[in-house]
Amino acid sequence: MLKNGAGNIPALFFERLRYNIANNAPLCYNKSKRLRKIFRRISAMDIIKEKLRLLPDNPGVYIMLDKYKNVIYVGKARVLKNRVRQYFHSSPKPDKVMRMVENIADFNYIITKTERDALALENNLIKKYKPKYNILLKDDKTYPYIKVNLRDPFPIFSVTRKVKKDGARYYGPYMGGVSCKDILEIMQITFKVMLGGNCPNPVSDKPKRECLNYHLGLCLAPCAHKCTREEYATCVKRAVNFLEGNYKEGESLLKERMMSAAAGENFELALDYRNKIEMLSKLEARRITSLSNFLDADIIAYTTNNLYSAVNVLITRKGIMQGGTCYALEDAHSSDSEALSQFITQYYMNRLPPAEVITESCLEDERELLENFFKEKYEKSVKITFAKQGVKAQLLSMAQENAREYLEKSIDRIRHKDDMTVNACKRLQEILGLKKYPRRMECYDISNVSGVDKVGSMVVFTDGEADRNSYRRFRIKTVEGANDFASLQEVLKRRLSKLGTDEEERFPKPDLIIIDGGKGQLSAVSEIFNELGVQDIELISLAKREEEVFTTEREESIRIDHRDFALKMLQRIRDEAHRFAITYFRNLHSRRSLESILSEIEGIGKKKRIALMEKFGTIDKIMGAPVEELASVEGIGPVLAKNIRAYFEEKL
Repeated sequence: MLKNGAGNIPALFFERLRYNIANNAPLCYNKSKRLRKIFRRISAMDIIKEKLRLLPDNPGVYIMLDKYKNVIYVGKARVLKNRVRQYFHSSPKPDKVMRMVENIADFNYIITKTERDALALENNLIKKYKPKYNILLKDDKTYPYIKVNLRDPFPIFSVTRKVKKDGARYYGPYMGGVSCKDILEIMQITFKVMLGGNCPNPVSDKPKRECLNYHLGLCLAPCAHKCTREEYATCVKRAVNFLEGNYKEGESLLKERMMSAAAGENFELALDYRNKIEMLSKLEARRITSLSNFLDADIIAYTTNNLYSAVNVLITRKGIMQGGTCYALEDAHSSDSEALSQFITQYYMNRLPPAEVITESCLEDERELLENFFKEKYEKSVKITFAKQGVKAQLLSMAQENAREYLEKSIDRIRHKDDMTVNACKRLQEILGLKKYPRRMECYDISNVSGVDKVGSMVVFTDGEADRNSYRRFRIKTVEGANDFASLQEVLKRRLSKLGTDEEERFPKPDLIIIDGGKGQLSAVSEIFNELGVQDIELISLAKREEEVFTTEREESIRIDHRDFALKMLQRIRDEAHRFAITYFRNLHSRRSLESILSEIEGIGKKKRIALMEKFGTIDKIMGAPVEELASVEGIGPVLAKNIRAYFEEKL
């Protein structure tokens, strides 16, 4: 409870103080020296104790904050009072939890109607704040799926890594040496269905000229009205049956084609057919005979050594083991059920769940909540199973063994990763004397050649790791010629002007800004800081030649040992900003080159150049495009298409 360290103060005063804290009211008090002294003695722990006493019994989400008001952990609770108080009990806790608790300076909470609402809110807040101690799946991989929308009049099969709630069917994921490209090629050879990105002509009321796929016997050419909708639908049905695990028809036809190609001494083609047959054989060999051919399940196992954790996900579709993936987790959860529950919700945020998830029995209390999560997000019933015997239990045991082995082998790698990221950030704070831990770092670079196509890049690192979703690119608008100083000023002015506006949610305030350059570049950006009145963001620059670090606080540069992880991290950020800027510059430059080449062709004006660039993107694709495809571009037509074709043939 609150302590009175300066004499006897009426209890009413402390009751008023408790009320203000509980209701986030301003702490208005008498200006006497005695009372100011008392308030200075109230520690963060005292405030936390008062908040803990006033916690409600409702479900909700709690948000842990450090002394800089950064969100470091987000969790959900069935009963907020019980769950949050657990962190501050004196009972033994895992090292990760203890480390987090040591950094808690305050907490907030949001009451929800149900635990289900709390789960949804928890996921949204984790996505928004990316808290340091939450499971973030930074090393997550998204495997490809084959997508087809059977509601389309003429369905097209394509590869995608994004699963959407759009009414389409998704088959996969394909992993473990199985290529989606090869699967689609087999389907095109066997069933003559249209493939996304491989069919230049969309199906419409007006028939188009047949493309090369039709003449090669790989397509029924519905775009040219060579087949009816019913005939094409029959092929689609057979292709879907193939994707659902019936490979016999495809394998039989491939064998015929292989023998025919070998007889014609086309050995390269015969080898390609053989490779595709072997891939189908591998898929069939992965079929688990003791499982139903209709079993679609993910098997998820969790293990921990109280410092680090690991999860193994085995993927089974139609009774076929597709493969598995392990994840190293650096979490601060007080229970296995909390860690595993949060992993599952994060894992399935961007991937289609199977019909069944087989996992650890510690989640029995969370079963209903997770099943409701799947139903609301994907409008799909997903069964949560805790297998204790039979083949499903054997699969879970296999996943557990994989997770344990991965954790044992990953500890050194995880520690090294910590040294290169979080520990490097702490080390950088120590060496440079930064006022606070540089959790979010932004680095800026300028790229141009002779002042042409000037571009700026902003890369973001969070806790020492690249946050590629937050990268931004700037096209320099106001600077004439090759003036890197002025270009940096324009970029930083545009970036910093978003602070304190509605845009700050998309562009959160950084703790540290890094400039690729020396003292001159640093001084140029400092002018913008002074102009905009920016005071709570620290600024440094890193010069390439001697790898010197310049700060606004020191006249002399700081040299960091070349073996120090802090310098290696700075170099990594600087090099990434340079790479990102160069990539953007090259893209712009290639588009300019394309535009200048097209302007040499008679009859090609600005609108037609834009239309061609939007359709093809590169000069190589335009040069290789047939007349029919060129003519399909809006505003081109057959005559101009022939002129374009003739121009490039003459040049070539």
